[in-house]
Amino acid sequence: MTEKRIRMIKDKLSSLNPTKIEIEDQGHLHVGHPGSKSGGHFKLTIVSECFKNKSLIERHRIIYDALESLMKTEIHALSIKANSPNEKN
Repeated sequence: MTEKRIRMIKDKLSSLNPTKIEIEDQGHLHVGHPGSKSGGHFKLTIVSECFKNKSLIERHRIIYDALESLMKTEIHALSIKANSPNEKN
């Protein structure tokens, strides 16, 4: 299930044309957490030109908009690090 969810996340984020995308399953850190049954816990690192000159909140909004349908089913928690290509990754 985890690999399927990661693939779904990557597919949704492909619209942002990332030059780098890493998704780490962090479900093992949340065993027993009530929300862990309804969706996965993930750490996302993404680099895209679309984040250039955007605030942290704007970057997160872009990502959450792209993942909107998955946030209600496949993703329970998401930690995000989003940079433009000219920023330290």
